[in-house]
Amino acid sequence: MRRSVTIATAKACQFIDITSQVQTAISETDITDGLVIIYCPHTTAGITINENADPDVRADILQHLDAMVPNSSSFRHGEGNSPAHIKASFMGSSATVIISEGRLSLGTWQGIYLCEFDGPRTRNVWLKLIEA
Repeated sequence: MRRSVTIATAKACQFIDITSQVQTAISETDITDGLVIIYCPHTTAGITINENADPDVRADILQHLDAMVPNSSSFRHGEGNSPAHIKASFMGSSATVIISEGRLSLGTWQGIYLCEFDGPRTRNVWLKLIEA
């Protein structure tokens, strides 16, 4: 079963916690045990699972990604968003989470994030729910 979540991003680079949207999509089904694949079909955005308690973690990740891949005129890609493509590749385009008793099986401090690197934009996140 496939679902879709639409996210409006507000900044050029940001992490948006989509954990509740993913959980809502699961809750709207009869699936109690299985997997959810969270997939981002964009080349300048990604998906990651990381700490959701301290916002400084997200800020640190963004700061260090900027240090590793600064905006520069030395990129060959003509659209001017090469850093966004590279950062999205670092983060990856998907994550898989176990569903147990109808709930996401995340660690105490974990959240699921859409990682925007070329915003603001409207992004789609596809969810593939697999019953076990």
